[in-house]
Amino acid sequence: MTLDQLPVGETAEIAAVGGEGALRLRLLDMGLIPRTKVTVQKIAPMGDPMEIRVRGYELTLRLEDARVITLKGGEGL
Repeated sequence: MTLDQLPVGETAEIAAVGGEGALRLRLLDMGLIPRTKVTVQKIAPMGDPMEIRVRGYELTLRLEDARVITLKGGEGL
């Protein structure tokens, strides 16, 4: 499962961060690294972007960027 598929209100752990070059580095710099828990807070009315909670702060990501983040597990982590 990828981050863009995680339902609102659910929490999961990041398994891997894909992407290439500047995109991957930007995601890692924002704290999206493996073994970090993320929770989907809300999705914009038109479906893009999404807001997640990671490491104690809210972060807004485009769905296109969220698709390169692979998750493991689901609710209750």
